[in-house]
Amino acid sequence: MERRSWHAHYQEGVPTSLDYPDVSLAEMLRATSTALPDATALLFMNYRMTYRALQDHVDRLATAFARLGVQPGQRVAVHLPTLPQTVIAYYAALTIGAQVVLTNPLYTPRELEHQWNDAECVLAVTADFLWDQKVRAHRAELAPRDYVVASIPEYLGWPLNWLAPLKLGRQHPPTWARVKREEGVHRFAELVRDTPPAPPRPTVDMESIAVLQYTGGTTGVSKGAMLTHRNLTVNVAQINAWFPGLQRGKEVTLVCLPLFHVFGMTVGMNWSISHGAAMVLLPDPRDFPLLVKSIAKHRVTLFPGVPALFNGLNNFPGIESIDVRSVRSCFSGSAPIAPDVLERFEALTGARIVEGFGMSETSPVVSVNPLVGTRKIGSVGIPISDTDARVVSIDGGLDELPRGEEGELVVQGPQVMKGYWKRPDETQKTMRDGWLLTGDLATMDEDGYIRIVGRKKDMISAGGFKIYPDEVDAVLMSHPDILEAATIGVPDPRRGETVKSFLVLRPGRTLTFEDLDRWCRERLAAYKVPREIEVLDELPKSNVMKVLRRELRERELRKRGE
Repeated sequence: MERRSWHAHYQEGVPTSLDYPDVSLAEMLRATSTALPDATALLFMNYRMTYRALQDHVDRLATAFARLGVQPGQRVAVHLPTLPQTVIAYYAALTIGAQVVLTNPLYTPRELEHQWNDAECVLAVTADFLWDQKVRAHRAELAPRDYVVASIPEYLGWPLNWLAPLKLGRQHPPTWARVKREEGVHRFAELVRDTPPAPPRPTVDMESIAVLQYTGGTTGVSKGAMLTHRNLTVNVAQINAWFPGLQRGKEVTLVCLPLFHVFGMTVGMNWSISHGAAMVLLPDPRDFPLLVKSIAKHRVTLFPGVPALFNGLNNFPGIESIDVRSVRSCFSGSAPIAPDVLERFEALTGARIVEGFGMSETSPVVSVNPLVGTRKIGSVGIPISDTDARVVSIDGGLDELPRGEEGELVVQGPQVMKGYWKRPDETQKTMRDGWLLTGDLATMDEDGYIRIVGRKKDMISAGGFKIYPDEVDAVLMSHPDILEAATIGVPDPRRGETVKSFLVLRPGRTLTFEDLDRWCRERLAAYKVPREIEVLDELPKSNVMKVLRRELRERELRKRGE
């Protein structure tokens, strides 16, 4: 691609363009397991799995999938928390040329029906407690003909594998259940144990779909972004190039982002496998005692996360006396990180956090701050190798706006999806002349650094003025008494919309509306200052700890009878 302003800010050794070999994700795993058979692949509670064992279990399950009739090009749903079985099932499906549909375990039966039927899944891998609570009673409405049921204790060492069913079964809701034998229902552990590792290994077309990554997008019902083998392996290569100091077979990645989310899938799992890192699997990212313990125990070096995770570690009781200084590199995405959160985390660990930007439709990584060199805190960095970006008018068109002006971010690169599954109209709305319209409002400075100022759908229009919630939240979270903030637009008879902010205060702190109003007016134009404030015990968050403004808006509309 042509020289761009941001190329001058690439870390030394990071190329502006890369050569991408025709190696599928399954072949990438096989290359690592061949080169590093005895290196640790997975660490889950008291269980350790080598790359040799991981490849063996993948091949056994892949063979079982093929014997159950799964054909190349058909869809396999993986409906699990972050467990060893998630990694195994994902790569097993890809090994036989099937396509993976990663499914959020929190989905309701109605959401499962939409996703699995839309994708025409022929088989689903689920957990025993999910089968019991959400799947079994609705089986007649769901597309899969076969189900493979996994259980958390299957990949625990003794004595946890014996004790876990009792403890997990008593949780509310339970995370273990006894599964009765019935037609079309197969046990994960038995398939792996009883099936020889002899899977068919069809030649993979790199332009064929590897993953249908479902996303709500900016409008309408959830739709599947068609991510090809090339999209996903290219993005792994781009990330590898961005972090040139990796030690093959020596790194330890904290995988606390859900693997059903594109960030966790690519940066937590696929990237780790590409360079033979050990993956420390944590099913619940909100379990901060386990998170902190895992960093210290396993000497984690790589930490892909979101601001809420870094903030949670900062505020963990007694963190100053715990050795977390093994962490070297952190990749932050999903939401802006407050400068004080970043500075505190880096002081505690000695690591460097680089903020980045990505989407389900881009596999996901588009831009990152350099690991070494100019890092602009509050920006999402610069486009990575072979990636182009520009800011254009929100009214349509692809002509680039002058640097510094706010508009919609559009991107282009080999990691951009093929389109939306069975939705040519949505694809046409989102992809234009080779550019992906992200739906994110952004600015780009003279050096090419991108700042996300909000989502088009989140933008507040108050009295004719445009207000970006992220900007308001950044000011609120800079207040010493505020732990978290989320701002939305609410109906207002005079302004059309007005600004309401929800706050979580730091423990033991209090705050008056007058004090906060004064703080904001010193830092924001008057029309951006919150007119309404509500203090909550916690903000609603997704599985990747991203604040759900949508839930706050829906709650407000119900409260106001709108």
